[in-house]
Amino acid sequence: MSNHDSNTSRTVGKNIVETAAANGSFHTLGKAMEVAGLTNILKGNGPYTVFAPTDAAFEKLPKGTLENWLKPENKAELISVLKYHVLPGRTSVVEVGKLTAPKMMQGQTAPITKDGDKLRIGSATITEPDIASSNGIIHAIDTVNVPTKH
Repeated sequence: MSNHDSNTSRTVGKNIVETAAANGSFHTLGKAMEVAGLTNILKGNGPYTVFAPTDAAFEKLPKGTLENWLKPENKAELISVLKYHVLPGRTSVVEVGKLTAPKMMQGQTAPITKDGDKLRIGSATITEPDIASSNGIIHAIDTVNVPTKH
């Protein structure tokens, strides 16, 4: 059995965390997940759909935002932001396009919109869809979505 199926670019055996690490575009996300203590959840059975901000997406945040989130006293806010990028279940980009406001792991809904041939979740555009892993799927996005505070 081959590890690579050209039709789905499915990575067999690597969980979401390992797949994101191997991709090379998600170093900041990986660090943030470690600080937030979410890596074990995303290594679990799932399945999960992660709308994964790229390193470039994190660089677009206002100066100091990420550094502030990574401080121990802001762990709850960091967890909230990261869980706002995780949708329970395995949802391909085609299925995402049929949704309007899925409820994210964080508890709030995230609006899905189409802008021509681009698919957006919140203020982010999906730039690399359907990065498959053993316990879910990753869609790379170009902006970090920040949930509204209650």
